[in-house]
Amino acid sequence: MLKGKTVLLGVTGGIAAYKAAYLASALVKLHANVEVIMTQHATQFITPLTFEQLTGRRCMVDTFDRNFSHQVEHIALADRTNLVLIAPATANVCAKLAHGLADDMLTTTVLACTCPKLIAPAMNTHMYENPVTQDNLDILRRYGWEVIAPASGRLACGAVGQGKLPEPDTLLQYVLRRLALPHDLEGQHVLVTAGPTQEALDPVRYLTNHSTGKMGYAIARVAMLRGADVTLVTGPTALEAPPFVKVVKVVSAQDMFEAVSAYQEWADFIFKAAAVADYTPAGYSDDKLKKKDGDLSIPLKRTTDILQYLGGHRRAGQIICGFSMETKDMVKNSTAKLEKKKVDMICANNLKVAGAGFGTDTNVITLITAAGAQELPLMSKEAAAGRILDAAVALRREISAEKS
Repeated sequence: MLKGKTVLLGVTGGIAAYKAAYLASALVKLHANVEVIMTQHATQFITPLTFEQLTGRRCMVDTFDRNFSHQVEHIALADRTNLVLIAPATANVCAKLAHGLADDMLTTTVLACTCPKLIAPAMNTHMYENPVTQDNLDILRRYGWEVIAPASGRLACGAVGQGKLPEPDTLLQYVLRRLALPHDLEGQHVLVTAGPTQEALDPVRYLTNHSTGKMGYAIARVAMLRGADVTLVTGPTALEAPPFVKVVKVVSAQDMFEAVSAYQEWADFIFKAAAVADYTPAGYSDDKLKKKDGDLSIPLKRTTDILQYLGGHRRAGQIICGFSMETKDMVKNSTAKLEKKKVDMICANNLKVAGAGFGTDTNVITLITAAGAQELPLMSKEAAAGRILDAAVALRREISAEKS
């Protein structure tokens, strides 16, 4: 995901420097070019050789290292860098960067960088909470830095509180959000629904379906990576929520309807990937229904059709995409759904097609619009999410062109 991107990783003198090695390794595995600059103090905690072995590149420390021309190298490196990440960042380095001090290779190079910059402060809790440190971090924010909040827990000094460097995977997600994909959805609001709903019959039992939520979660994550402000309304799933996405958890079809209708006006794009129950028990028993001789009939009533509600209450310029899981006549049934619900696109798949069922990491989708059907090949759900978003963006562009 980071092929061709250069990440400048700045490592300063704190015990958390060891986590930077794990981060460097993770970035390399995603094919990023990782350039590491360490402060002299950082070399007391971890050696430059460690980063050189992990990245396959020279780790820079000394401003006046005669093995390269500083006057050329720090400017050339700044020019080819796509993202700066200082992790861990000591209070001292935060202060120097906030005030433009450039007295070593790291601060000199960073001062010349015009790309996005992230900084992850890590220090003793009292040092972090000191008003001077907070002022310096505010200055950095004003100059365009993104400050990654430290985690809370037991620190190396024995204190318990805020100041821990976040785990390498968390830091990696910040990098991916900035670099993985072009931000063509910057400033756009995207609403995604995902997962099943559970319709309670009594305190013990409920009606549901086989949806795992993987497709909806993939759409939410890719939309976030493309710069969108994303809200994910999700039924019960075992999935980890995508980072940097607002998650609204619901249980029943009625819960989902209320959550979706609350965000409807806010959304520029709506992707209703959730498998919402069409029917719910007509009555709920406060006590567990006891087993009896003979068969049991459960009266059901219709739930609110969320997609049809959205299509009938859309605001101008809004793109609405529904999903259709079929077992036969997929294109015919999904085209009818497109027209009936008054939406812009239906993402259809056939449960009987290999790789397109519930719980898989792949999908075989046909995109259906008023212009016709486009069948996509078998691909990962994340790749499918990208194609779905592409189609939605193209639809909005076409509508805007027609109006102008």
